[in-house]
Amino acid sequence: MDQRMVRDYLERIGAPMPRAADLGALRALHERHLLTVPFENIYTRMGTPVGLDEDVFVDKVVRLRRGGGCYELNGAFAALLRALGYRVTLLAAAPFKPDGEPMFALDHLVLRVDLDRPWMLDVGFGQGYVFPLAMDTDEPQHDPAGEFRVVPADHGDVDVLFDGAPKYRVEAHPRRWCDFQPSWDWHHASPESFWNTMDLCSLKTPAGRVTLHGNRLITTEAGTTSERLLDDDEVVDVYRGTFGIDLDRPPSAFRRAVAVAG
Repeated sequence: MDQRMVRDYLERIGAPMPRAADLGALRALHERHLLTVPFENIYTRMGTPVGLDEDVFVDKVVRLRRGGGCYELNGAFAALLRALGYRVTLLAAAPFKPDGEPMFALDHLVLRVDLDRPWMLDVGFGQGYVFPLAMDTDEPQHDPAGEFRVVPADHGDVDVLFDGAPKYRVEAHPRRWCDFQPSWDWHHASPESFWNTMDLCSLKTPAGRVTLHGNRLITTEAGTTSERLLDDDEVVDVYRGTFGIDLDRPPSAFRRAVAVAG
């Protein structure tokens, strides 16, 4: 990533150029990313192909001003952090299912940044921690989103707990982008993947979170959640005004038009 793209990326998330690649800047960048780049699956739902490549992710987030899923958002963020001087490692993670068992290990991607100690970052999980988590302690870590713990698991892996409940299991050893290709392909094609079965766009706000789930607008502020149904024009307005994504119609309307034409 060249310096012009670094500046454009920082402008995209409303962050100044860090004076040093330290923990303070890392915390600020992590929070700004969560507040400005949405967790969304528009391209998948509209059949637009995206390659599993950091440069593609950066272009999507910065130039096209879109969001994405865990691979895209954490992949783009990893590229930015490396360009700023941080040492970044890709780690595979497995979200826990309701029955308490983890999904397959490459279902999710998180980042490790090594400073004076290792830190876990995740700007691509929808609802998660606001600030990086220390990976070398199992003590409670208090975050604006709640209480987190990073506890030992089998084979040197760690489990991330959120308010006492397991959130996901993270592998200890580094991964390469090619390792995630089967999972990437599955999420984009399989009808069993949540990523390919619902229209979703979600963004953290200073007071909570705003989520567009199909035509349902779900807003949480100070612990209070409200919900309302939108028509197609209102959905487009929310994509543009709330998430900064310019669409001429919702993904659902696009799919209806394709179905009629086909």
